[in-house]
Amino acid sequence: MTEHTEHPPKRTSRLALLPVAVFAVIGGAFYWGLFNNDDGLPSALIGKPVPKFDLPPIEGRSDGLSTADLKGQVSIVNVWASWCVPCRVEMPLLNELAARDEVAIFGINYKDRPAEALDFLGELGDPYDRIGADSTGRVAINWGVYGLPETFVIDAEGRIAYKHIGPFNRRSLEEDILPVVRRLQEGAGS
Repeated sequence: MTEHTEHPPKRTSRLALLPVAVFAVIGGAFYWGLFNNDDGLPSALIGKPVPKFDLPPIEGRSDGLSTADLKGQVSIVNVWASWCVPCRVEMPLLNELAARDEVAIFGINYKDRPAEALDFLGELGDPYDRIGADSTGRVAINWGVYGLPETFVIDAEGRIAYKHIGPFNRRSLEEDILPVVRRLQEGAGS
């Protein structure tokens, strides 16, 4: 006759559960990052005057861009480059907005070769009233730009009122950018 001895149940060590808990936290953060739609990142420049700058035009164009050009009217400043794929995505909407003649649109061309910038505009359209060539990237750094494209709404006093990071789509143009433009235009007219 064999005797069957029961062993006490094994306790799972809390230390053994640590990798599972860490994986769950990382997985949760990853899931939140994928599905969180809040792309807004704060800008320290909102409500402050645009940084002082004076950019020459892109070779082949006659008008550059400076701080003085951003006073007296509500405007949009779009930072772009020919090598920027997302810049291509938003260009049709910028052209459509320019055709509506609702707001002045200025461009800061970031670290681009002049011929390539002109080819880009020739291929996709040129919505800009003026473009400054930021060949060193210094002006974009002063504006707090860290990725392209970035779009700013400037009030009539030359202060940054809004910043959109990345390419905008029709929804973000109509629901985020243009309401700021219109509110500022109404305020400037009174």
